[in-house]
Amino acid sequence: MSLLVVGLSHRSAPVSVLERASLNADAKAKLLHDTLAAEPAAEATVLATCNRIELYADVDKFHAGVAELSTLLAQHSGVALEELTPYLYVHYEDRAVHHLFSVACGLDSMVVGEGQILGQIKDALALGQELHTAGRLINDLFQQALRVGKRAHSETGIDRAGQSLVTFGLEQLAVHLPVREWAVGKRALVLGAGSMSSLAAATLARVGFAEIAVANRTAERAERLAEILVASGTGVAARAVSMSAVADELTRVDVVVSCTGATGLVLTADDVAAAVSRGSAPDPAPQAPAGLSVAGAGLDVAVSRGSGAHASAGLKDRGSAPDPAPQTPAGLDWVDAGVVARLVAAADGGRRRLADAGAVRVLAAVPEGDGCPVGDGRAAIAGVDASSLELHGTWADQGEAAAQRQPRRGVRAQVDGVAVRLALLDLAMPRDIDAAVHRIPGVRLVDIESLAEASADAPMAADVDAVRGIVAQEVAAFGAAQRAAHITPTVVALRAMAAEVVAMEVARLDGRVPDLDERQRAEVTQTVRRVVDKLLHAPTVRVKQLASEPGGAGYAEALRELFDLDPQTVASVSRADSADTNDDSGRAS
Repeated sequence: MSLLVVGLSHRSAPVSVLERASLNADAKAKLLHDTLAAEPAAEATVLATCNRIELYADVDKFHAGVAELSTLLAQHSGVALEELTPYLYVHYEDRAVHHLFSVACGLDSMVVGEGQILGQIKDALALGQELHTAGRLINDLFQQALRVGKRAHSETGIDRAGQSLVTFGLEQLAVHLPVREWAVGKRALVLGAGSMSSLAAATLARVGFAEIAVANRTAERAERLAEILVASGTGVAARAVSMSAVADELTRVDVVVSCTGATGLVLTADDVAAAVSRGSAPDPAPQAPAGLSVAGAGLDVAVSRGSGAHASAGLKDRGSAPDPAPQTPAGLDWVDAGVVARLVAAADGGRRRLADAGAVRVLAAVPEGDGCPVGDGRAAIAGVDASSLELHGTWADQGEAAAQRQPRRGVRAQVDGVAVRLALLDLAMPRDIDAAVHRIPGVRLVDIESLAEASADAPMAADVDAVRGIVAQEVAAFGAAQRAAHITPTVVALRAMAAEVVAMEVARLDGRVPDLDERQRAEVTQTVRRVVDKLLHAPTVRVKQLASEPGGAGYAEALRELFDLDPQTVASVSRADSADTNDDSGRAS
């Protein structure tokens, strides 16, 4: 085995370099074909994700292999070799196996323990099989890596040490709130419909987003993803939109998750600024008289009983103006003291004003039952008048009765003291969203670079040590199996030579003793074969054991020399084994 890996990742290179060195599908295919065309490499595949690019190859010369693979990575990534070289790492033989197994277990991921990398390793193997660049070594290595990764997740609690990049990104957007609490009722726009975008959309639905719009260059893929989300049983409302409608969608949603295969920006700072400007117009104030005065808060509170136990309050900072006499209309004669207390605390804890760009905000109490006419933001709201919708923090979407709005729209995280109007999660490499959007008031951006910084200080789970133990065991077992397999063609060639000698001697016996009947001839033949097999059994078993140990590669050569085996015969056995492996390559799990 002469496995070589040359690559770069979030651990060795800054995001700016990773971004420029990304490979699209065509670049991956060309890279693999050129790798096999290069003299040192016999087989290869490439593992390219949003935060790593690694080229795996079976080479016959270490130094020539490193030089050739590094040059090819630079050539196909578009980054000059002299610029790329400082960020490249190289692993060889057992160290290369250890690296891939660690990657498969999530130990080398940006978020330790995330399981998404297993799918990306499977894709890398499938690519090598599809392009016929993966031979016995790559097939064995990557299939074993998948098994090791699954073992780590099933036998340890490594899942507790981290989660998918999507979930980690959402945690960064939610800041100090639990993701599920932060996500309830929010609207999201997902840009892209590939594997990462699909994972993002599924995660959004699982954590409680009320509505997800999917935009993709290929409309059919966006529609298919939306259909899957609707059928997922999460209760999310999902729909496909065209890329031309993204600008309008930005004015409607709370969160954008983007992971497309575009080579340029999908959302510029101007796009986001325009959307925030259009979407942050003040909400119309509730058309209801000022209600109860809350002592010490400087706030007007209007509380509506609605038709059930769900109560909402509209607040407006009144400054020090004297309170007008309460004009309590019908339907405003019931007050939930808990709601009022929370509203007063929220106002006192901030700047005595619950506002977004000067708009009067509306907060809703958590429903105690099913009597609220608005419901949880997902049910139809037909028959509810506009004033009730406003008092419940729900906007009528251009008068459509089936509009679905999140009832706590006014409760947002703060970025530098400014309410977050739009939260952006950019998981693409190269990036989809202009990094300059973080300068726009009311916009929060989390991208690969900020995720890397946030994960650097993340605590390591105790189960990580257990996973490292598994990796060490599996690396040793894989190395032993590969070394034993390396001597197998020599052993097979030796036994083939012995069988040929037996056949020649039996034929000679027939010539010398022609009177033997069939039974006697068969008995003599079987006896000779048994003798040969017994003589060869102990040496061949022992040589396999010795070859499986570190430094045992020389035993095959010794066996060939001792028995004067034809190198062409050994090579033909190796080629046959390789052909059998390629025939079975579709069985990767």
